[in-house]
Amino acid sequence: MPEVAVYNMEGQEVGTANLNEKIFGVEPNHDLMHRYVVMYLANQRQGTAATKTRAAVRGGGRKPWRQKGTGRARQGSIRAPQWVGGGVVFGPQPRDHRQKMPKKARRNALRSALSAKAQGERVIVLDKLTFPEPKTKAMLTVLGNLNIADGKALVVTGEPDRTVVLSARNLPKVEARMALDLNAYDVLNYDYVVFTQGALDKIEEVLG
Repeated sequence: MPEVAVYNMEGQEVGTANLNEKIFGVEPNHDLMHRYVVMYLANQRQGTAATKTRAAVRGGGRKPWRQKGTGRARQGSIRAPQWVGGGVVFGPQPRDHRQKMPKKARRNALRSALSAKAQGERVIVLDKLTFPEPKTKAMLTVLGNLNIADGKALVVTGEPDRTVVLSARNLPKVEARMALDLNAYDVLNYDYVVFTQGALDKIEEVLG
């Protein structure tokens, strides 16, 4: 069973925690993680890009000149695609980019991502993470005490904690998440994953 050190907010080691092998000790499935990332990014797309075809462009109801006798090429409408201001051929239209993945596959992708982080020694456990008031500097101090202030860090709490979220919000390389909102993309997107002890317990309840 993987074992990691538990730190306090001052960066001092205060104990150890055993990581569940079913979550942090599986062989990472790179194909599954890749498919999850593709699905996640596809689901972030709005799909609202749109262009007007010649049928949708305003104007051009009259034939610009007669068919024969002018010496010019025949034209049926000034809103045909070859005209400036005309319609667009095969342009993007609103569509739904959403992809789906079975719940079991999503959870296995998360297990693979967490195991990959654990194998790379990028999982950090805090005994607790509490602030009396939202303070960006306080969050930065904690990350500095853990020697991860220079990397991208995902902070995971067990329960909703407004002060933690607000303290991390102004740090461009730090994101705070609740354990139940954790996903494989977020785990892979950050250099370090910082769990509170409560978050670790919650993850084991769900994925263990």
